[in-house]
Amino acid sequence: MRLTVMLSKIAKFSTDYSNLPESYIKRAMRQVYWEAPRDLPQYLPITLEKKKFRYTMNRPWTEEFRRQNLSRRKKVFVEPLKEWTFFRGDRVEVLVGKDKGKIGLVSQIIEERNWVVVEGLNVHYRWIGKTDDYPGTVIQSEAPLLVTNEVALVDPSDDKGTKVEWRYTEQGEKVRVSKRTGHIIPVPISASETIDFKTKAGYPEQEKDTRAADISEHTYIPQSKTFEMDLMEHYRLE
Repeated sequence: MRLTVMLSKIAKFSTDYSNLPESYIKRAMRQVYWEAPRDLPQYLPITLEKKKFRYTMNRPWTEEFRRQNLSRRKKVFVEPLKEWTFFRGDRVEVLVGKDKGKIGLVSQIIEERNWVVVEGLNVHYRWIGKTDDYPGTVIQSEAPLLVTNEVALVDPSDDKGTKVEWRYTEQGEKVRVSKRTGHIIPVPISASETIDFKTKAGYPEQEKDTRAADISEHTYIPQSKTFEMDLMEHYRLE
């Protein structure tokens, strides 16, 4: 399959957990090289800014991500996927490395790079703060795994890794189905969790939130009237 560069658009599933507005994420990512003055008519409205980004484990709205994209870096080619099939909370089997054959839960998704992070597996260790007088501290971190060939979803019918595809039930519901057994693999409830709430129904309303009752209130009832008829009714004319 032809490889393509996928570095200009942030993916949906990677940002759902943050629960941040898309406009804020775009504003935080923006890196402007030059922008024409807006108050001078002799200048065209031209803006030169960074269009392609190198996505990493650091999320696009963080300062670490900005620093990683300041200088020119080698292009990363990402294999395009027709449909995304992995979600946070999925049980997956590791297919490579020292943890090959082990099963764990997906804790993070980096869809822009076709990565998932499996909780407690594919762990790397590194030393930080080492000096002549101090041995340093060991930090443990989970390295990402490619969804294309390094992890596989676990079929709940036999607890073995399998390839999956999206299908529709007789009721029109879109579900993931194991290609090996035909068993449905449900999307975990934790896939809809965010940093602010476990479920949408359990989210506590804050002071600056629009109340659900105000949103559901009917404030306009459409009617088949002409403009003139509306005026006559407003001024009580017959």
